[in-house]
Amino acid sequence: MKIEHHISQLLYRYQCVTVPGFGAFLTEFQSAQIDESSHSFFPPKKSISFNPYLKNNDGLLANHLAQAEKITYEVAVTVIQNEVNLWKNTIQEIGQFTLKNVGGFSLNSEKNLVFIPVDHVNYLKESFGLSSYTSPSVQRETLREVYKEQVETLEEIAPITITPEKRNNRNWLKYAAVFVLTAGISSAVGFKLYENYENQIAQETLLVETNVQKKVNQRIQEATFFIDNPLPSVTLTVPKSEDKQPYHVVAGAFRIESNAENAYKTLLRLGFKAKRLPANKHGLFPVLYGSFSSYAEAHDAMKDIKKLDNKDAWLLIEEL
Repeated sequence: MKIEHHISQLLYRYQCVTVPGFGAFLTEFQSAQIDESSHSFFPPKKSISFNPYLKNNDGLLANHLAQAEKITYEVAVTVIQNEVNLWKNTIQEIGQFTLKNVGGFSLNSEKNLVFIPVDHVNYLKESFGLSSYTSPSVQRETLREVYKEQVETLEEIAPITITPEKRNNRNWLKYAAVFVLTAGISSAVGFKLYENYENQIAQETLLVETNVQKKVNQRIQEATFFIDNPLPSVTLTVPKSEDKQPYHVVAGAFRIESNAENAYKTLLRLGFKAKRLPANKHGLFPVLYGSFSSYAEAHDAMKDIKKLDNKDAWLLIEEL
């Protein structure tokens, strides 16, 4: 039984998906990016990494597999162990293998496991329907050269020539007036051409921006979300007050309640605003370092905790 599509489904909803006996897949938010050299826009996404040291069974994958395949929890654990053994044998015999919609594994020269994530799947739900887009560049230099050639052509059509003749002394006033009039006309024509050039540049820039926005909106309207087994519908709960703290830094989830109580007391002694939660639907007792009202606060706290106390701490986004 293949379990990679179950791993892929969980990556949309959780920051950490552990495969017991193998390692954990971690996701981290990555902001939108613009590549000026290629005029390309890339929407925000979740970047995937792999930690081979997180191997303990937290129950998440096994419970999800049991519910999706309608088997017992014990059978699901056995299925995961068999799949992991197959992966390990494949990497030893062939040197590489791939998990669909997750990434590929290979061995480097030092026989260490190297993970390369896929780049065609965006696990950030907020970016649903968005994809990368490349905009055509505005050829400003080409237009400037075209108008410059038009001005030079106009000047060649009406050249200014003065032929000296012996006439009345007042004739020089006539030539001076002709010269001033011709110079004024040339200046006015040149200014008018330059003004037309600037207006056309502005119109083409506006047209490009409008086309980009139309295509992005069309992509959002026409996008369809394809996965092997559709996820259950997501219900968003809007906090009724500023006291809501839906972002939680998790120390661990324990199957034995006494272990959860000991971990909770230890965190309190260390000065954390620890919390204990009742058993979840997987039969595990979560213990929290603390809860926060914004993602930024929770993420900063999690990074400090990983450095100072527990590198395995992870972030849970859920309404208590």
